[in-house]
Amino acid sequence: MTTLCRGLGAVCVLLLLACAFTPLPDLLARWTGAAPRLAPADAIVVLGAGVLPDGSLGSLSLRRTVLGIRLARRGLAPLLLFTGPPPHDGKPAEPAVRAALARELGVPASAVLTASAWTTGEEAMQARALLAERGVRRVLLVSESQHLTRAGRLFQRAGFEVFPAPADGEGNAGSPEARLDLMRGILEELVARLVYRLAGKA
Repeated sequence: MTTLCRGLGAVCVLLLLACAFTPLPDLLARWTGAAPRLAPADAIVVLGAGVLPDGSLGSLSLRRTVLGIRLARRGLAPLLLFTGPPPHDGKPAEPAVRAALARELGVPASAVLTASAWTTGEEAMQARALLAERGVRRVLLVSESQHLTRAGRLFQRAGFEVFPAPADGEGNAGSPEARLDLMRGILEELVARLVYRLAGKA
């Protein structure tokens, strides 16, 4: 038993070192993530990431929001839909905060839509309810490349043709801390994909 525990411990240490000091996380990210496919669409859908305790957008939400706004300003779609959690615990609704920022940065108010949802599956259903009546079939879907693999399937099941628009770029993690953080995100997303698949949602 002692030998087995030592062996497992050694394997864990080796895996930790591989994740922190080799390109393994970057390679896994490219293999499991969605590649960019930017093309003209009927709408841009920016998935939610939550707000900070002070009601401002966190780095993840802000990064997605800015990319959505940039795509809209480039004329890749006439509609920009922000999703995210509704108001709770005294925090404002993430979609409303994002919509206000988009208007401040020059996106016409008539082109900005919002929808409240807690999960990626709910975001797909809310998007269908809002956009189907507007004849939207093709969407540029904005999130991180790992999340977009699962989210893209859900939006396809909701009836959309999906063009992935990763907000995390294609750069490599440049430090051991960044590689470990990337690996943690990959593992979390792989677990989420498994849960959705077992539940028959993706």
